Amino acid sequence: MSSSPDKLVYMANQIGKFFQSQGQDRAVQGISEHIWKFWDPRMRKQIFAHLDAGGTGLDPYVLDALRKLKQQA
Repeated sequence: MSSSPDKLVYMANQIGKFFQSQGQDRAVQGISEHIWKFWDPRMRKQIFAHLDAGGTGLDPYVLDALRKLKQQA
């Protein structure tokens, strides 16, 4: 499954919006767990590449979650 960075950014930010009301720590944990469990490894690889290129368009909690997830991967 190949998705454009814009679509992946949109999807990641939607996940972030869902968890946002839980506060930063719980939101970051929830976002990273969701992306790990439900995103195809190729999608994760693409969003990590986008993160490495600056992460343009990603919401702050999503950026934190992706950084955390990338370190654990």
